Formats: sequence, C-alpha cells, structure tokens
Amino acid sequence: MATVIKAGARYKSAVCDTQVMVVKALPGEHELHCGGAAMLAGTATAADGASLDPALAAGTLMGKRYVNDDESLELLCTKGGKGTLSLDGAALDVKQAKQLPSSD
Repeated sequence: MATVIKAGARYKSAVCDTQVMVVKALPGEHELHCGGAAMLAGTATAADGASLDPALAAGTLMGKRYVNDDESLELLCTKGGKGTLSLDGAALDVKQAKQLPSSD
C-alpha cells in the first residue's frame, strides 16, 4: 500500500523490531517495507500471520541512517532489527560519511 512519507514520521516493522524516523522525505506516494512487509505507522499494530522474508533479512542497525540510491529519502534507525529496509522494492543502503576536504 503506497503512502505519503513525511519528515518526522515514525514507522515500525510488522515482522521484526526495526523502528525508523523519517529525516528527509521525498514527494509522492511510496511503499516503505522492512523484511518484506509494509511498515506500520507508529501507533498501528501488526496483522497476524506476517513473517520475515529470509531474502530480506540483512538487518538494520540502531543509529544508522538509511538512504535510497539518489539520497532523496533518509531514515534514521531508532531501534535495530532483523529486516532489510526497502522503498518501492529497492533495498535501502547505510548512508556513508562524506569525505572532508583535506587541509594543506
């Protein structure tokens, strides 16, 4: 189910302990998943029968930021879990630190 993802919103996984907060949102409706299942709004409860997809079980790490390919979406992991975060079917990657310019 596609939803509008807004900055400041909190989501939790329906199949593992992962919880995230949106730092940078992208326009339009998108599908945010974790472990192969749609993520839930902060207060929603998971439906029975949801299970972790073994192919999407690379895990998330607390305190890490996850981004899509063009970094138009940024999520902060507030609680780690077993599922892999994905947006519209594409897995999100851990944001890499930017190289500072050298001082001569």
